[in-house]
Amino acid sequence: MSADRTDALKALDATLTSIEKVLDVPAMQVELRDLEEQAGIPGLWDDQEKAQRITGRMSVIQSDLERLTQYRSRLADIGTLFEMAAEEGDEGTAAEAESDLAALQREIGTFEVRTLLSGEYDQREALVQITPGAGGVDSQDWALMLWRMYYRWAERHGYPLDVHEWQEAEEAGVKSVVFQVKTPYAYGTLAGEHGVHRLVRISPFDNQARRQTSFAMIDVTPVVDTADAVEVDEKEIRVDVFRSSGPGGQGVNTTDSAVRITHLPTGIVVSCQNERSQIQNRAAAMVVLATKLLERTREEELAQMEAIRGAKADVAFGSQIRNYVLHPYQMVKDLRTGTETGNTSAVLDGEVDEFIEATIRWRRTRDAEADGA
Repeated sequence: MSADRTDALKALDATLTSIEKVLDVPAMQVELRDLEEQAGIPGLWDDQEKAQRITGRMSVIQSDLERLTQYRSRLADIGTLFEMAAEEGDEGTAAEAESDLAALQREIGTFEVRTLLSGEYDQREALVQITPGAGGVDSQDWALMLWRMYYRWAERHGYPLDVHEWQEAEEAGVKSVVFQVKTPYAYGTLAGEHGVHRLVRISPFDNQARRQTSFAMIDVTPVVDTADAVEVDEKEIRVDVFRSSGPGGQGVNTTDSAVRITHLPTGIVVSCQNERSQIQNRAAAMVVLATKLLERTREEELAQMEAIRGAKADVAFGSQIRNYVLHPYQMVKDLRTGTETGNTSAVLDGEVDEFIEATIRWRRTRDAEADGA
């Protein structure tokens, strides 16, 4: 086996060891046994919220432990393949081992990034809202393109999405899309996508084929948990019902089952049309409202903290974070990390992990520097 391959295998082994230390595998195993004991208590499902928390956490820990075991096994198998290829001079086996090594490096790299997600709400599911900014029809179309990008990203990973709100624009695109990414660590993963995304292209809506700059805002918040105890007074909300509409191919109820809730003290408006009944839509909309109220509280607390510390947040709400240029050249570039690629079609088709992971590392470094200061 060549020195380069030996070094690559040693580096992966060291990365796995580092991940195991960060996750504290022995502590995870103890926690899993404790959760399994709780899950075996008769009457657990009498309290469904508690049962879901226990089984959900069990699932996450089991998945992480199984993944680490599989990585260790695959790493050992790849080492064996390289040794066999070297002994027998088998180029086919060597090529297979190289391919397996590259795949394992990518998977472990992605998993390592996940271990950086240690914020208070990082383990939560994510609520994402896409809103067009300046740019008229082009920006509404750009908002729809971003929806498709995140939809394809979630589809590639097998993450379920629930569309809570879909406001079609008159000519093209959308006025607003609100969806929930229903997988653990979705918030921590997508939090760095929060901000303004800028598109430069030849406008398909301009009969003179002029270049147009469009903007859209991505708002990412952690989904509220029952433990957050966000209370919404029924006297402080107004509930309206309307007829559902939805993205092409999505089955929605054409009766007046969609629900819009206005929180009178704050002016926050949320709606849901994804479910089949008015009752279900109301319940889902209340979850979205509670999530928005939680985020508002967090922003107020952060503002107070920054005022006390006399500092400003590095990335203010509404700041531009990423450029997508389709003309006169092809490039997607993140303004915070410097990550860029010329393969714009792949990015817009959901291949955004490189940008997401780079942002997670950047946020972790920034936060560590802030703590040190």
